[in-house]
Amino acid sequence: MANAKPAPAVETRKLGPTLEAHQIVIAPIVSEKVTHLVERRNTYAFQVHKLATKAEIKAAVEKLFEVRVLDVRTQNRQGKVRRARSGKGRQASWKKAYVTLPDEHRISLF
Repeated sequence: MANAKPAPAVETRKLGPTLEAHQIVIAPIVSEKVTHLVERRNTYAFQVHKLATKAEIKAAVEKLFEVRVLDVRTQNRQGKVRRARSGKGRQASWKKAYVTLPDEHRISLF
């Protein structure tokens, strides 16, 4: 084990277009669950662009709201199947990001 070589640096390949901060963060999510997270853990939820990475989301929130971000967690939400008079349709899939801030920073959504 003493002769083990360090792992080479991995280059990440960027897929898709270069996004601006206002294109990454689409909208804040305001729900009962998110309100509870804001009060207890200072964690906010946003709908974000599908191709945005955690690092891009962190940079966008810091730029748009002028706060420091501690952690970013993401979820890819599948669109639901809905029925209408003319048959079945499907809602679009989307990406959600939970952003945790330090105690001294707040985002005013209203």
